[in-house]
Amino acid sequence: MIVLITGASHTGKTALAQKLLEQYQYPYLSIDHLKMGLIRSGYTKLTPEDDDALTDYLWPVIREMIKTAIENRQNLIVEGCYIPFDWSKDFEQKYLKYIQYYCLVLSESYIRAHFADIKRYANVVENRLDDEGCTMEYVLEENAKFLELAQRFHVNYVLVQDRYEISIDLQLLRE
Repeated sequence: MIVLITGASHTGKTALAQKLLEQYQYPYLSIDHLKMGLIRSGYTKLTPEDDDALTDYLWPVIREMIKTAIENRQNLIVEGCYIPFDWSKDFEQKYLKYIQYYCLVLSESYIRAHFADIKRYANVVENRLDDEGCTMEYVLEENAKFLELAQRFHVNYVLVQDRYEISIDLQLLRE
């Protein structure tokens, strides 16, 4: 089983992956770790701010890792904002049946009512060294973008509206 978790920054992708790790004992790959390893090692000249270019750069590697995990009958959670919304076009049906996809989106009303909480929980799983760019305007804009793209591409999304309670029951497949 492969679980893809995407969403805008500060939506709880890593926290959800950690929760699923603890619940199902599925390992997870943080795409941010792969990104920073490639940047710090000099394998790419891209920077952490090059979101679209990073998606184009990282996705071909990530999708082949996913295929390999499926072929080896291994479970893996992949989390990060570098999963394209048309991700499924890169997989044949024999792979798709083993992939569950979730896009986390915070509603405008949730962001406005809980922005202090969003900032407070930013370091719940990972230590964000520089979080100055996380403004209410940025969070509103990014979540609106992710919601629009999720709807346009007809992908599964979880919209947080009143309370932040994300619970995912993985549909375990047996052969």
